Amino acid sequence: MEHQQEETSIPHVLIFPLPLQSTSNSMLQLAELLCLADLKVTFINTNHNQQRLLRHTNVQSRFEQYPSFQFLTISDGLSEDHPRSAEQFGDIISSLQTMAEPFLKEMLSDVVEKPVTCVIADGLFYYAVDIGNEKGVPVITFDTISPSCLWVYLCLPKLIEAGVLPFKGNDLDALVTHIPAMEGLLRRRDLPHFCLLDDYKTDLNSQAVFKEIERIPKAHGLILNTFEDLEGPFLSCIRSYFPKTYAIGPLHLNLKTKLAVKATPPLSSSNSLWEEDHTSIKWLDVQSKGSVIYVSFGSLAVVSRNEILEFWHGLLNSKVKFLWVMRPNILKGGGSHDEFMKELVEGCKGIGYIVSWAPQKMVLAHQSIGGFLTHSGWNSTLESIIEGKPMICWPQYVDQRVTSRLVNEFWKVGLDMKDICDRYVVEKMVKDLMGTKKDEYKKTIEKLSELAIISVQEGGLSYNNLNCLIDDIKGLTRSTENGSVKM
Repeated sequence: MEHQQEETSIPHVLIFPLPLQSTSNSMLQLAELLCLADLKVTFINTNHNQQRLLRHTNVQSRFEQYPSFQFLTISDGLSEDHPRSAEQFGDIISSLQTMAEPFLKEMLSDVVEKPVTCVIADGLFYYAVDIGNEKGVPVITFDTISPSCLWVYLCLPKLIEAGVLPFKGNDLDALVTHIPAMEGLLRRRDLPHFCLLDDYKTDLNSQAVFKEIERIPKAHGLILNTFEDLEGPFLSCIRSYFPKTYAIGPLHLNLKTKLAVKATPPLSSSNSLWEEDHTSIKWLDVQSKGSVIYVSFGSLAVVSRNEILEFWHGLLNSKVKFLWVMRPNILKGGGSHDEFMKELVEGCKGIGYIVSWAPQKMVLAHQSIGGFLTHSGWNSTLESIIEGKPMICWPQYVDQRVTSRLVNEFWKVGLDMKDICDRYVVEKMVKDLMGTKKDEYKKTIEKLSELAIISVQEGGLSYNNLNCLIDDIKGLTRSTENGSVKM
């Protein structure tokens, strides 16, 4: 009886990520951190992504060491042959919402076997906050985008009220006002694309963002994957809107540090939805130190043939060795991927190595890598900073456009190539990053890397913020037992 009471007093956290590579990866890292703190964790995955995760990773054996962890799967409502790429992102979100709303209502009801203490849901799942408040279950929002971009989102109502949005004229290099801590930093072209539309209010991405920022103040807390020394000014601004904000990143470094103090060595921790080609590491092993630029546009971006060819020519002409990730579904509009890739591989002339997917954290940690040509996804940016690898940024979506500007102008750890796809520019930027500007960027980024490491060590701010989050969740359990939920 005593054991049963002890079991019911352990908090039960339901984690609900966006069904994308980057967000699932971040939330699985968070799930493991919560398991290490002896919390019960249920992780909701779509059937489609769960099958891919099981096929390409050791996630099942890795989480078996945590008896209080379980996966639950739901349908995303899409057919098995649906491409689920960036071009259909709206389909994915709306279809999943139809399936997820009744599922969440049932999970948060009083009749479930293991009552849920709190939900940690992606910020775009605004309806999770509504359902949680309706059922009396606290919801903590986890925004996996860059916090600097979240701050831009929170300022959008101000921009509209001040008459800044919609923008007048077509000068994309005009500076954007009314965003505190970013005055004189962001240009119009650095904002998410929907901000540049005259009819932004009817855009689906815009509507989702406004629903998200309306719900953040109604959530119990806000989790961000960053550290104070990287984004302190923006975090201060976010906390002026929402004080209960936990900056607990970089998550994968926080987890790595926690696992390092365990008596048994940690298992490798890939959360990839793609099969990783480890021949990339063998190829890097025989290259000179700092001689290779790593090229990856992430798990979602789709790119035209012409764009790929511009990069390919620019990389070859730079004479810098490159490792390039080309996902099977990277071509915009589909097309004969295999034949095209064969031509590119044959034309690499011993300078480049092309793989369909790579173990990115291992690649960036490799001594042969000297720089990263990236889409500026938030996970990729943090991983590059931690490994001290300067960046060339070619952003496409959402927060990537804000992040790339910060890489170039705020942190000064790389170059921003947004809205440009030209072989001569690619060649010049690669030569600059790997040659003339290499030492300048490397010194700056290695300092940020040191600060990231300090933040997740005992007494560091991310270490302390994670403890505060865990204590808060445990406090919710105690409050619920007393008949109320502490908000």
